[in-house]
Amino acid sequence: MHVVAYTDSAGIGGAEISLRHLITNVSRDIDVTVVGTSHLVVEAIAAKRPQAKRVVLPATGIWSVIAHLQTLHQLHPNIVHINTCTPWECATGLFAALTLPNTRVVRVDQLPLRTTDALKLWRTRALLLRVDAHVAVGEASARRMEDFYALGRDCVISIPNCVPDHATPKPFLPVGEKSLVIGSVGRLDAMKGHDILLRAIAQLESVRVVILGEGGQRSALEKLATELGISARIDLPGWVEHPHLYLSKFDIFAMPSRSEGFPLAVIEAMLAGLPVVATRVGSISEAVTDGETGLLVDKNDVDGLATALRRLRDHPELRVRFGKQGREVAQRNFTVEKMVKRYEDLWQELIAKPKSPRFLVPQPKE
Repeated sequence: MHVVAYTDSAGIGGAEISLRHLITNVSRDIDVTVVGTSHLVVEAIAAKRPQAKRVVLPATGIWSVIAHLQTLHQLHPNIVHINTCTPWECATGLFAALTLPNTRVVRVDQLPLRTTDALKLWRTRALLLRVDAHVAVGEASARRMEDFYALGRDCVISIPNCVPDHATPKPFLPVGEKSLVIGSVGRLDAMKGHDILLRAIAQLESVRVVILGEGGQRSALEKLATELGISARIDLPGWVEHPHLYLSKFDIFAMPSRSEGFPLAVIEAMLAGLPVVATRVGSISEAVTDGETGLLVDKNDVDGLATALRRLRDHPELRVRFGKQGREVAQRNFTVEKMVKRYEDLWQELIAKPKSPRFLVPQPKE
């Protein structure tokens, strides 16, 4: 089997890291070619699979379309695996893949977002209806994609993002032995809700916060921390290559996002034995069970987030119980081996059955 893994992302985020985990761990019997529009991204995705071919194509313009068509037709893959960060991205690669006469096309949507741009909406829907398999990274995300783009019920399948289990479980430390550390991982972007976390921390004593990530909201977050009088308790070390290595330094993991698909950072925290406090967005609740592996709050709810964090701060036995149960859940359901098997099974299934229609598509199911 020959699989082309495609992304037009210009940077490395959760979507690209998830694709790298997949490409790194699929069977050595599968030939893999990583195709993209950024040399940095293509190399990062293929870095741990030296035998994988790499192809970098122009990102925009008519020459981009021509190069995509020529390259994919020359490669003759059995599967083109399209990895999108937002639903309207990868349109050129997806269009080119759909012109291949004997190739099956798999599309993976990392974020269930909709657009108010009519052209993007109808272009995205037209492409979505023609793929052989449409994947989202959680059940809730799958249903949202179906609703946002009028695709019909149960046409999007769920395969959660997963990570390697290389974490060292958090050891138990009785309260009072050190200052409690609340950790978070994610780019410094408004969507990640770090401003909500800072406002919640202002209501709590005896805690520090470490946010691993970089982005355009750094100055705004630093200013907010100063205004709230908590600058001495906030650490923004920037982007780190391997955030899972820092998890053993945290006591609680916080994910205050306003929007998510299925964040890898939550699974890494669970594998590290950390209790998780997160918002009820995307498919987070499919990993974090409120009251069993962590606590869930509504997005933008400063008081609710502060209450949840205070509860874990004051009850170390609860932190230990949530962390232990969370690790068991993550090991059972969300290791990279399980994700790889589901994709390999899906690719084999698609090759074994007739290709989906490209022009006259079936009426979506209600």
